Amino acid sequence: MMMKGAHPQNYWPRRICALAILMTLVVVSMGAWTRLNNAGLGCPDWPGCYGQIAVPNTASEIAAAEQTYGGSVDVSKGMTEMVHRYLASSLGLIIMLLAWYAYQQRRTAHYPVFLSYGLLALVITQGLFGMWTVTLKLLPVVVTLHLLGGLLTLSLLIRLYQRLQASSERDKNVNRPSWLVGGAVILLFIQLILGGWTSANYAGWSCPHWLQCADDQTVPLDFQTGFDVSAPVGPNYEGGMLSLEARAAIQMTHRAVAVLLCAYLLMVATVLFRNKSLRGPIACVILVVFTQVGLGVGNIIFGLPLGLAMAHHSGAVLLLISLLWLYQRVRTEVNYVTV
Repeated sequence: MMMKGAHPQNYWPRRICALAILMTLVVVSMGAWTRLNNAGLGCPDWPGCYGQIAVPNTASEIAAAEQTYGGSVDVSKGMTEMVHRYLASSLGLIIMLLAWYAYQQRRTAHYPVFLSYGLLALVITQGLFGMWTVTLKLLPVVVTLHLLGGLLTLSLLIRLYQRLQASSERDKNVNRPSWLVGGAVILLFIQLILGGWTSANYAGWSCPHWLQCADDQTVPLDFQTGFDVSAPVGPNYEGGMLSLEARAAIQMTHRAVAVLLCAYLLMVATVLFRNKSLRGPIACVILVVFTQVGLGVGNIIFGLPLGLAMAHHSGAVLLLISLLWLYQRVRTEVNYVTV
């Protein structure tokens, strides 16, 4: 059944876009799993793995790989990395198909052609950052930008789906609530960048106390070193190279912006909650926010266990999706409350 307000020619692009969104969620989750399992360099070369299209798994292949590349081959980490690459490549093909559809519809009024082209350019850039993540040995600024690119890809795919689904007139309804929610999305992206920087510099373990950095000592915070993006190219950054003071500065900044984001989201929820049509997405946003706070505190107390770390990452993605849902509702809501 065709959704109200959707154009008939958007039937297949919407379904392909929905598939791309699901695939992006898998790719982003697999990227987090790869990072948290220290498998980012499971294959020291790109695009293959030890010069092969698949991970070496026989004794002779492993021996040849170790002789050529040095070090020991970890088949499990290599498989994790290659699965992530294959999934990302599949996503790239799907986005290429969306760009092809956009080219076919380039003369159709209100079709999101440039958004489709932008996604194609973004996924190509993501491929380059995926290569540099390996060839530059987990250089923190590259790892952070690669994570940001994945989340931006998800955001633009969701916006593309919303544009294909909604009527063009209602989707252009820019109002004060949409600016409020748009500010929340921007603030969330700042927090996501800080989360990526924290992960890329292995700073999640730097402050074991849930409120202050350490319970039994004062840790000076080295912000200058912690946020220096001009790290030299060449060293292997797996495990991180910053001092405790620099990592602590990153971790505490991430926490401070989290508090600011929570306060802003609660303010937005309070302002918009009087509109009954917005209560569903608002409730989802607030539920995810409180869950994220609990997961963040749990990660600190229990020392960043893999399950909790993945849950915290997934919560951040879910918060982004919830905010984009709310943003779409306030833009397409005709009888919104003026604030």
